[in-house]
Amino acid sequence: MVTTTALYAGLLAPLFVILSLRVIVYRRRNKIAYGHKDYPPFQAMIRAHANFSEYAPFILLLMALAELNGTSGLALHLTGLVLLIGRWMHGLGMAFQPKVFRWRVWGMMLTFAALALAAFLCLWPS
Repeated sequence: MVTTTALYAGLLAPLFVILSLRVIVYRRRNKIAYGHKDYPPFQAMIRAHANFSEYAPFILLLMALAELNGTSGLALHLTGLVLLIGRWMHGLGMAFQPKVFRWRVWGMMLTFAALALAAFLCLWPS
């Protein structure tokens, strides 16, 4: 069972919904089926959503594999918390106006830390 990983997947899901809905609502309101119409704030919304889609599932997969291999709950919670905080910081720092660049930077640093931790836990389960 992967109950710890499932907890963090569940906690990350609302952010994914928020980032997704922002793009959907903007597209519908402005009748934009594809692309971003060279509008930087909309590009940022799209990239914030895409960046989440690119990183969160892979890190959660690594966490699930580590959990199935018997990694300690403490190590998984540390990885999950780092991922959760990093993804929220990045998403909020990138997708909303005004931009909070340091949140974006710290969000990515924490995301990379979670990726490294999850990979480490897969290679050397505790």
